[in-house]
Amino acid sequence: MTEPAQRFRKLSISVPEDVADRLEAEPNASAFVVDSVRARIELEQLTNLNRELGITVTAEGVAQARARRLAAEAEWTSERRAALREDARRAAADMFTDPGASRSSAA
Repeated sequence: MTEPAQRFRKLSISVPEDVADRLEAEPNASAFVVDSVRARIELEQLTNLNRELGITVTAEGVAQARARRLAAEAEWTSERRAALREDARRAAADMFTDPGASRSSAA
């Protein structure tokens, strides 16, 4: 078996109907599944790291943080968002044309 063929294998799995419908709607179901599994792995790693650091994340805390974020976002007009994006774009462009500029302005 060639190296690329050894790295990938086809799996047949049974999934609930709603999941099967979602996967059938995806143009590249394999990539969708891979991205989903990797996101789940990252979440598990973050949860473990938080636990090791003594940080407890509760559903209530997540809900409160989400509500604060949504409230802050609701206060931002589309003009304010556009201005912030433009400022960030300009700062990034300046960093690439004059890398020392971003360090001197941050001081």
